[in-house]
Amino acid sequence: MPTPFQKKVYAALLHVPRGRVITYKQLAAYLGCRSCRAVGQALKRNPYAPQVPCHRVIASDLKPGGFMGRRGGAALRRKLELLANEGVPFHAGRLAEPSRIFSFPDRREHPACARKS
Repeated sequence: MPTPFQKKVYAALLHVPRGRVITYKQLAAYLGCRSCRAVGQALKRNPYAPQVPCHRVIASDLKPGGFMGRRGGAALRRKLELLANEGVPFHAGRLAEPSRIFSFPDRREHPACARKS
């Protein structure tokens, strides 16, 4: 069963559209979390993939980062394949089109981050 934090990560990620990516750091900042590693750990445990598209999260240096708890091999090839199928190109191990990086609107407007009164 996902934790409340994991649920927030998954809910926010549902807003990253097909053909776009976001960095672990951006996603963490959006959620008010100081740890992009915590976001990565939540994504590693994503029980809702591919409906919750964890493959759309990349490293800040525009490299693919990890996937399914792995940083290489078949898992990374699968992530790159999923992204390629969405039109997100990588060249020489980096995102070829930085314009594909998604930015959330104002954090306070997002339901995943809304505070309960």
